[in-house]
Amino acid sequence: MRLAGPLRIVVLVVSVGVTWIVVSILLGGPGSGFPRIQQLFTSPESSVTAAPRARKYKCGLPQPCPEEHLAFRVVSGAANVIGPKICLEDKMLMSSVKDNVGRGLNIALVNGPLPPDTGVSGELIEARAFDMWAGDVNDLLKFIRPLHEGTLVFVASYDDPAT
Repeated sequence: MRLAGPLRIVVLVVSVGVTWIVVSILLGGPGSGFPRIQQLFTSPESSVTAAPRARKYKCGLPQPCPEEHLAFRVVSGAANVIGPKICLEDKMLMSSVKDNVGRGLNIALVNGPLPPDTGVSGELIEARAFDMWAGDVNDLLKFIRPLHEGTLVFVASYDDPAT
C-alpha cells in the first residue's frame, strides 16, 4: 500500500494552496500595500469616513431656492393612512403631527408678496380642512370668497377629496 506517500503530498499541496488564498485575502492581494492588515493597526479616527451627508435645504427640497423666492413643498396624503403636509420656508403649516389636517381638502392661506422693496412675507393667515365627501361645500365657498389679490393658496388632499 504505497498510497500513503502520494496522499500526503496531495494533502500538503492543498494545505499550502488554501493557506496561500487565505493570506492573499488578508493581505489584500499583490501590490496593494497590505490594506487589511493596516486596518487592524490604525485607529478609527484616522480612517476615511463615509461620504458627507447631503445638505438639507428648506422644506427638504433637493436644491436651494433663488433669493426673493419662497421655498415650499406640498405633499398630499396617501389614502387615509399618511396625512398631507404643507411646508413654507422650512416651517410646517399643516401636518398630521400638528393635528390640523382632515379628510378632504386641506387649505393653507398665506400672505403673498409685499411691495418689491420689502421682499416676500409668507406669513400664515389661516389653515383649515374641508370634508368634501360628507361635509358642506358652502363652508369651502365661504372660506375662499373673501380672498384678496396676492394671497397664496396651498391645497393638499387627504383620503377622498371629491364628491
